[in-house]
Amino acid sequence: MTTEEKKSLIDFPCVFPIKVMGHAQDGFAQAIVELLREFDAQFDAAKVEMRPSSSGKYLGLTVTVRAHSQAHLDDIYRKLTSHPMVKVVL
Repeated sequence: MTTEEKKSLIDFPCVFPIKVMGHAQDGFAQAIVELLREFDAQFDAAKVEMRPSSSGKYLGLTVTVRAHSQAHLDDIYRKLTSHPMVKVVL
């Protein structure tokens, strides 16, 4: 693999939107905010966008994180996908 192939398509540090989906339940959004604050103590919960599914069964969140490196972003994704309240992370 050449150096060009290893280079990320993202320039770090950056702000990066992530979509997180889970069952619409009390505490879901707050749990995700607390998880993200482990990676960024300045994470602003007021900027979380919430969209319920048409049936109201699921809640989609769009969160914008500050990623310092590809490894940092990968760690955030791993933590989100392993959270028991999360169904999908995009």
